[in-house]
Amino acid sequence: MDKSSTQEKSSPIVVGLDIGTTKICVIVGRRSKNGKIEVLGIGKAESAGVTRGVVSNIDKTVQGITAAVEIASTQSNVEIRVVNVGIAGQHIKSLQHRGLITRRDLQSEISRKDIDKLIEDMYNLVMPPGEEIIHVLPQEFTVDSEPGVKDPIGMAGVRLEANFHIISGQVTAIKNIVKCVNKANLESQELILEPLASSESVLSDEEKEAGVVLVDIGGGTTDVAIFHEGIIRHTAVIPFGGNSVTEDIREGCSVMRNIAEQLKIRFGSALAEENKENEIVCVPGLRGREPKEISVKNLAFVIQARMEEIVEHVYYEIKSSGYEKKLIAGIVITGGGAQLKHLPQMVEFVTGLDCRVGYPNEHLAKNEVLPKNVYEELQSPTFATGIGLLIKGIQKMEYTGIVETPAAEKVDKTVKYAEDKKFGLFGKILESGKKFIKDDIKDEDFLK
Repeated sequence: MDKSSTQEKSSPIVVGLDIGTTKICVIVGRRSKNGKIEVLGIGKAESAGVTRGVVSNIDKTVQGITAAVEIASTQSNVEIRVVNVGIAGQHIKSLQHRGLITRRDLQSEISRKDIDKLIEDMYNLVMPPGEEIIHVLPQEFTVDSEPGVKDPIGMAGVRLEANFHIISGQVTAIKNIVKCVNKANLESQELILEPLASSESVLSDEEKEAGVVLVDIGGGTTDVAIFHEGIIRHTAVIPFGGNSVTEDIREGCSVMRNIAEQLKIRFGSALAEENKENEIVCVPGLRGREPKEISVKNLAFVIQARMEEIVEHVYYEIKSSGYEKKLIAGIVITGGGAQLKHLPQMVEFVTGLDCRVGYPNEHLAKNEVLPKNVYEELQSPTFATGIGLLIKGIQKMEYTGIVETPAAEKVDKTVKYAEDKKFGLFGKILESGKKFIKDDIKDEDFLK
C-alpha cells in the first residue's frame, strides 16, 4: 500500500443520516489528525415522506435516502453501508430516574463496566405501552452516600447510584425510521436524538458548563436541549418549524407555496419594526395574471407572529425545566430557521436571555477534498444536525474501540481499503461493539 492509504487508515469513516422534514442529508467523514472533523462527502435530497419530523410515507423517504446516499457515496468515493440516524418528532419524551447497583467486588475500584451495567439496567425500565427508550444519559453519581460525583471511575465504593435523563419515543416512529434505512439497503448503527446531535456540532464545553439552551429550528419541528454544568437537563420537541412560517406566508399573502418559501428566505425578517414602510416586493402573477405587490413590512408581521409563538413555546420549556435563572450562556439557535434575519434580537426580546446563531464550522477541519462552494455551504446552521450525527458516530466508534482494542488494530477491523483503483475507496463500517476477525471479512463482501 502507498503512503496515502496508510495515512487514510488513521481514523474510521463514519456516516451521519439526517432525515428531516424538508431535506434528507447524508454526511461522510472521519476525525482528522488534529482532532477536528474531516468531511469526505455530502449528499442532499428533497424529503417528501416526512411530516413534522416523523416518517409518514416510507417509499418516498426511501427514495430520498437512496438519492442522498448515492451523491455522498460518489463524492467521497466510499461505499456507504452503516449510518448513524437522527430521530425527532413530537412523540419524543424525557424523564428523570434514579438507579443503583451494589458492587460485590469490594477490592477493585469502580470501572467503566460498572457504569455500563447501571445504564443497561435503566433500559429495562417499564415504559408506557407503545414507547421505547432511545437514550439513557447519566447525570450526577452518588458513591456510598457521597453525592455530586461527576466521574466515579477509579473511586472505591460499594453502592453506586446515579440520576438519569431518559429519552423515549414511540415504537412505531422508531420502527418506521429503521424500516426506511433497511429498505435503502443500509444498516443503522445507532439512533440519535437530533437535538443531542446538534449540540455536539454547535455548542462549546464552556457553554454547556455555564448553562445554555440549544434551539434547533428545522422545517417541521423545533428541538430544544438544555445543558447545565456540562450535563443535559431537559429535552423537548416542539411541532412547529420553518414550514409553519411558509404556510402562514402562503395564506397571509395569497401566494403559491414555492413563492412563499422564496419570500421568507430572501426578504423575511423576524422583526417587523426593522423594515421600512415603502419596501415592496413584486411577485409574478399566475398564468398571465397581473403581478402581485407585497409589502416587506407586512411579510415581516406574518413571520414575526409565528416565530414569536415558536419562541414562546421554547420559553415555556425553559421555565418548566427549572433552569431559567441558571443559563449564563443564554440561547444558541441553529438549524435552517436560524438564518432568518433579526431572529436573535427577537429571541432576546421575548426571553430576556442572550442569543447567538450556532454554526457547525468550529468542529470542521480545513478541507481540500470538497469543492469550495460545498465546504462553505457545510458551515451553514442547516447542517448542524448532520455534522452532529457524524461527531456522535465517531465518538461511539472511538469509545467502543478504545475499550476493546488498540486504535491501530481497531481501524484495521473497521475500515478496509481496496487497492485496486477500479473499485475506488470503500469504507466498511462495522456495527459498534461487535468484534470481527480479519479473516472473516472476505473480498467478496466489497465486490457486491
